[in-house]
Amino acid sequence: MKLHELRDNAGAAKKSKRIGRGPGSGKGKMGGRGIKGQKSRSGVAIGGYEGGQMPLYQRLPKRGFNKPNRKEFAVVNLGLIQKFIDAGKIDAAQPVDEDALIASGLVRRKRDGIRVLAKGEVTSAVSLTVSGASKAAVDAVAKAGGSLTVTSAAAAE
Repeated sequence: MKLHELRDNAGAAKKSKRIGRGPGSGKGKMGGRGIKGQKSRSGVAIGGYEGGQMPLYQRLPKRGFNKPNRKEFAVVNLGLIQKFIDAGKIDAAQPVDEDALIASGLVRRKRDGIRVLAKGEVTSAVSLTVSGASKAAVDAVAKAGGSLTVTSAAAAE
């Protein structure tokens, strides 16, 4: 095989349709845009416009509410904490607080606090102090022989 004999697989590279290149091309004269009208012109952005009728997205009722001063927690699962303990990045013998979790690289930033959820299993007896935790997470840590302390009462559910 020589360099000039290289070919792509048949049908792999489809040639693009060249618009407005004469009647023989199949997309000549009007270029598939029909005759006159707004959509035949260039620079048209109609989007959700319905010819003056109230658009569907405005007719449907609004739902929900986003609290402007809501708290955003950095979420950590128990399984991940256990994984970091096994890897030696977190020392389970020492009390583990939010700063220790950030230092280990488990959490990037604190936000309004760190919240522990019960996904995964924890096997080591670890003493955790965080801003928030689910009831299941508190129970799981206690079952493993550790303790999970929640600092702010508002974060606990």
